[in-house]
Amino acid sequence: MNKDEAKGRRKEATGQIRAEVSKLTNNRSQQVKGKIEQAEGKVQKEVGRLKRKSE
Repeated sequence: MNKDEAKGRRKEATGQIRAEVSKLTNNRSQQVKGKIEQAEGKVQKEVGRLKRKSE
């Protein structure tokens, strides 16, 4: 696992937590931000995976 994969996983987890907490507090904008953060994390994780495979 390289840096990009680790950062992506961390960002994905943070986004998931943010989205779940915002569901409990009924905060729609934070829920959307959490989903966006999850998507960014997935992309970054995939970029890291591709970099690792190309090495």
